[in-house]
Amino acid sequence: MEAKKIPVMETDQPSRINRKKDYFTKLQATMMIIGTLLISLIGGYFICDKFVWTDKNQSRLDEQIAYYEDMVSKESNKPEHRINLGYSYHLKGRNDEAVKQLQIAIDLDKKNVGGYFNLGLVYNDQKRYDDALKQSKKAVELAPKDYKGHLLEGMIYRKLKMYKDSLASLEKANKLMPANTDIIFEMGKVAEDQGKVKDAEELYKKALSYDPLYKPASEALTKIASKDH
Repeated sequence: MEAKKIPVMETDQPSRINRKKDYFTKLQATMMIIGTLLISLIGGYFICDKFVWTDKNQSRLDEQIAYYEDMVSKESNKPEHRINLGYSYHLKGRNDEAVKQLQIAIDLDKKNVGGYFNLGLVYNDQKRYDDALKQSKKAVELAPKDYKGHLLEGMIYRKLKMYKDSLASLEKANKLMPANTDIIFEMGKVAEDQGKVKDAEELYKKALSYDPLYKPASEALTKIASKDH
């Protein structure tokens, strides 16, 4: 049976108010997500292992978590809500809860790239590198033209000391997104891990030439300089 749209009467003021409130609630949630993503992007999308969260940012993140917890309770079968909640848990350091939500999201939609990608990020943070690699490979399989999956895969290969595979993945990412500071920095990390300090320095400096405020590269150069003395 085809669903019929119920006409809204001009006198239906409460419904209009509810829709307006719902609109602003969604708008606020969107703004919180954008704000949080901007915070996580500072100093590198993947690379920045530490970030000093202010009380204000923590409060916004708590509001974001509460919003998506509510959305999951209302629409539990929508994987997007669970992915957003899982990512928010991850930013809060609640990785076990993040894994649970992301696994459910994947169960709901086996082809949702975001589920695999974010689960890979969380596993990487937990140092579960074999599990992280499986998720990154799935993300690459589903979205081969998205550089982020290749970048994550390259990062994990490096941590597994599979340097040849790491560079192969990073080169694919670089072709898809040239001049990306995260990719260049990660190539530098591969060189440094292999003892190719001069090559690493050049790559870190190259990353800084694209973004002089890119903190991971400047910190890496400072660390190398301190070892020389």
